[in-house]
Amino acid sequence: MSYKTKTLPKVSLADLPDLITIREVASLLRVSSLTIKRWGKKGKLPAIRINSRGDRRYKKSVVLKLLGEVTEE
Repeated sequence: MSYKTKTLPKVSLADLPDLITIREVASLLRVSSLTIKRWGKKGKLPAIRINSRGDRRYKKSVVLKLLGEVTEE
């Protein structure tokens, strides 16, 4: 039996805008999108809700802090 696994596109920090999607954050942190949503609910990674659907976006600076990289704002 063979299993198909989803491969996430490789994301470069330099190419990312200031607000990034769940999928991009998950790819950077090498976790699932569901984990990112859970971290948001726990306050570990706060989300910004956009549009009427409530799509989540994350500040690039917050994600970099979670990665342990120093950023200047």
